[in-house]
Amino acid sequence: MLVLLELKNLSKKILFVCVENSGRSQMAEAFFKKYSTGKFLAISAGTHPADKVNPIVVQVMNEVGINLSGKTPTRISDSLINESIQTVNMGCMDKRSCPALFVDDTLDWGIDDPKGKTIDDVRKIRDEIENKVKELVERLEK
Repeated sequence: MLVLLELKNLSKKILFVCVENSGRSQMAEAFFKKYSTGKFLAISAGTHPADKVNPIVVQVMNEVGINLSGKTPTRISDSLINESIQTVNMGCMDKRSCPALFVDDTLDWGIDDPKGKTIDDVRKIRDEIENKVKELVERLEK
């Protein structure tokens, strides 16, 4: 019975999306995993994934005890979209590749892309994502 309950919970996927899946969505996925109680499975993806996670993002996440160095950006797919009960778009700077164009009923956070930003700016982005994730986890787990 416990195994069936765990499998049922894992089917409640929350999808965090951005264009490259190398910064914002990776941070959101990691924070969601940190703050959720296991009732949901966080995943992230992008429409045009980068080759690797942004090194400054890895650095600022290490500062808060989260290691993203082994993560690899993932391409968004129909199955990821269809399997998710909630999709969160991190924000779109590239309107042609915006994940929100491909997903109905998307929660859009409008967060700046850390690409090309200073480390202090990326820390502010990280903190904004952490706060939004905490709010989302609280809302979902009620």
